[in-house]
Amino acid sequence: MGDNAVMASGDMLFAVQDHVCTITFNRPDRMNAWTTTMEQELREMLARASDDPEVRVIVLTGAGRGFCAGADMSRLTKSANARPEVVEREIKGDLEQRYSYIMAVPKPVIAGINGAVAGVGLCLTLFCDLRYMAAGAKMTTSFARRGLIAEHGSAWMLPRLIGPMNAADILLSGRTVLAEEAERMGLVRVLPAEDFHAQIQARAAELAALCSPRSQRVIKRQLNAAITSGLAEATRLSEDEALLCRGTEDYKEGVAHFVEKRAPRFTGR
Repeated sequence: MGDNAVMASGDMLFAVQDHVCTITFNRPDRMNAWTTTMEQELREMLARASDDPEVRVIVLTGAGRGFCAGADMSRLTKSANARPEVVEREIKGDLEQRYSYIMAVPKPVIAGINGAVAGVGLCLTLFCDLRYMAAGAKMTTSFARRGLIAEHGSAWMLPRLIGPMNAADILLSGRTVLAEEAERMGLVRVLPAEDFHAQIQARAAELAALCSPRSQRVIKRQLNAAITSGLAEATRLSEDEALLCRGTEDYKEGVAHFVEKRAPRFTGR
């Protein structure tokens, strides 16, 4: 799929411009409340973006005033009246869980949190590489205020992103947190609400234009491996990968464009 391509699939939009794929949750009348259909379409679109050589950076964002207001309340109402069932689950790896697979996407994934985000919507953003949030926007885990628990690995991710105290605060209280407080915690970086989508596109396009896709793939693997490895193992991995860089087209181009003082022309090879 080439640049400037736009596709719609159910409640999601898929667009590519300047090597940036933007996947938009497109239920603005419901604040992009999450459904099983959207979950399936997100997997399919991320797989498509991963395989598309024209795509170097991926952005997840929402249409209208919200990013994602959590699970669709009609689904929660039905589940509240259903009889609990014990489900046997297949054992999967760390990056093969319901939403953790986002971390295994071989390209940078940016959460462009354009408005309110809650519940599963917030969990989705935890597995992205970067999180930008519109000034004044609100977030909440909401689980404790719905009689739920910390879902989708959020009790594992949040302490690693913002520390145990901050994680306990927002998970146990289910309170509303403004973008500015979330930035102080280190969870997001705040951008002005005006022209938010344009600013996200510009930042993503800069990543796509100035950085080696190959370097980004390897760095993502290093970051994921570092979660469960020690310093010695992480250092050995970096030394092995550094040696492999030396014969690549992107390394040669990285040196050449710097010496020649011109824009890079990375190929990802």
